[in-house]
Amino acid sequence: MAHGGGTSSRSRHEASLSTGRGYVETDWEAKEAMRQRELEEARARAAQMEKTMRWWSDCTANWREKWSKVRNERNKAREESKMLRSKLDSALKDVVTYKREKIELESHNEQMRKELERIHLLLLKHAGQWDNQLLEALDNGEAESDRDASILAERDDNNVSPADFDRNPEKDSGVDEMSQAGATSKNGDMDHHDGTIDNVSAVDVESWVGDSEETFCSIKSAKKDALESDMEMLYQKLSMLQLRLDEATKTLQIEREEKVALHKNVERVESELGECRQRCEELRASRQEAVRELLQLQDQHQDTVALIRADLLDEASSREGMDRRLADLRAQVSFGKSTKDYLVGNFGSNSHRFQLERLQAENAAEWGKRERLETEKLTLERENKKVRAELRDIQDRLERRGRPVTTTDNDLRHLQQELSDKTKVTKFRQFFYWKYGQVKNRFFNFILEFHPFAGIIRHQTQSQ
Repeated sequence: MAHGGGTSSRSRHEASLSTGRGYVETDWEAKEAMRQRELEEARARAAQMEKTMRWWSDCTANWREKWSKVRNERNKAREESKMLRSKLDSALKDVVTYKREKIELESHNEQMRKELERIHLLLLKHAGQWDNQLLEALDNGEAESDRDASILAERDDNNVSPADFDRNPEKDSGVDEMSQAGATSKNGDMDHHDGTIDNVSAVDVESWVGDSEETFCSIKSAKKDALESDMEMLYQKLSMLQLRLDEATKTLQIEREEKVALHKNVERVESELGECRQRCEELRASRQEAVRELLQLQDQHQDTVALIRADLLDEASSREGMDRRLADLRAQVSFGKSTKDYLVGNFGSNSHRFQLERLQAENAAEWGKRERLETEKLTLERENKKVRAELRDIQDRLERRGRPVTTTDNDLRHLQQELSDKTKVTKFRQFFYWKYGQVKNRFFNFILEFHPFAGIIRHQTQSQ
């Protein structure tokens, strides 16, 4: 009996050792699995943090690029406004100089007109005097020729003796006047000399009459030469005045043409100034529209960032709750193992281990789904960024090319419609992710709340 009792105690001791060894092995496996799980969770968190940091770096780079583009556009607009302002100042200065030149030309034209009127009046005045002088000279010459012809006819017909000449002092005075006509001026004025001729012979009278005819012819030829020289001088003066008049008309015509050209230049400068003002207004309107769109995009980006932050906070809170539940569950499992016997403890640990493995598999699957959805979300955000960049590039091209306004508006509306559709899709997906996370958190909370009670009930039924 003693031998039988010794063998039974030895078998019990060996059984207890084997059970203790199995318990230690299971405990070590559980701890190793827990370490592996914590390591995987730490790796997942590190990967998630790396993704968030990359996303934030992409966001900051995009915003820097946007602000640099806006700053470049603003600087370009300022430079263009400065250039247009300088052109406006130069155009105004040109207009002032043109006006001053116009006033000077008008004053010069007025002076030339007055000078031409004065020359015309002088011509009319001198022309009247010269006509009077010519008429007086011709009348005097005709009277003298008639008088000489009458004297010669009387002498031939009546055979006048030399004594007759002694009895005609008037004729002698007329002859004396004709003899003195050679020393007179070009106006034809003659001096009358009173005197008598005594003791003159017929030969002397004939010689004297011949001399008087010669003097009359010489006087007449001298008068003709003087008239011809005066007429030549008049013709020369008239030709000079005509040349000056032609030159003045040419200068007036040139000045008129210059005036018309200046008026055209002023109109062209005014039209360019109007175009520059219109372009400035268009640039100002496009700049305001670009700033408005930028503010809208900034608001949308802030909204998306706020939603993502809220999702991250919800995820962090759900992770904390899950970690807390798992810690409570581990504490309860370790406490149940220490209080129960070998069989019940072994069965309970295996069931808890299977349940934990199942929960870990479900959690890994859910994390895989979540990561896949997050990758899809990031791809959609990248596509949205690309679409916005393409929209900005298209707007810049349209502004550079200066296409018609209707086509630009239609393209812009079409692109804005596409952008709004894509933003709606992204917002719907974000809402779906948020709802999915809430449902998943509720499911895990329900499992974690239900699992300890199920283990306790199972242990109680097995112990009974």
